[in-house]
Amino acid sequence: MKSYRKELWFDLPTRMGFVCITAQVRQCLAESGVREGLALVNAMHITASVFINDDEPGLHHDYGLWLEQLAPHQPVDSYRHNDSGEDNADAHMKRQLMGREVVVAITEGKLDFGPWEQIFYGEFDGRRRKRVLVKIIGE
Repeated sequence: MKSYRKELWFDLPTRMGFVCITAQVRQCLAESGVREGLALVNAMHITASVFINDDEPGLHHDYGLWLEQLAPHQPVDSYRHNDSGEDNADAHMKRQLMGREVVVAITEGKLDFGPWEQIFYGEFDGRRRKRVLVKIIGE
């Protein structure tokens, strides 16, 4: 069995944003040489997310509004976590909603997606460098 590991790095200039990383994961798959197996893609930071959905700007806009309604950034003093001097309690909650990771089947050397599926990096406390782990195993 083959095993492959790579870190993808991101530095979004905004507090919240979504980046389609499907092409980068496909490149990792090509580098791995795996034809049948699994790809794990996970955010290595507790204020970021990896998820699968449609690459449609309206949906991404709606995610931003929805997440801000569920866990608004302001007022920062409404969160106990921020009593420690942080201002990112909302980012932790947004990550919890959007998820930490995805696992995608690999079939015949390709990511085995359903219609419209793409992999995204979700950032909820940006403006600093963060990473995503891609781990691929299989034959």
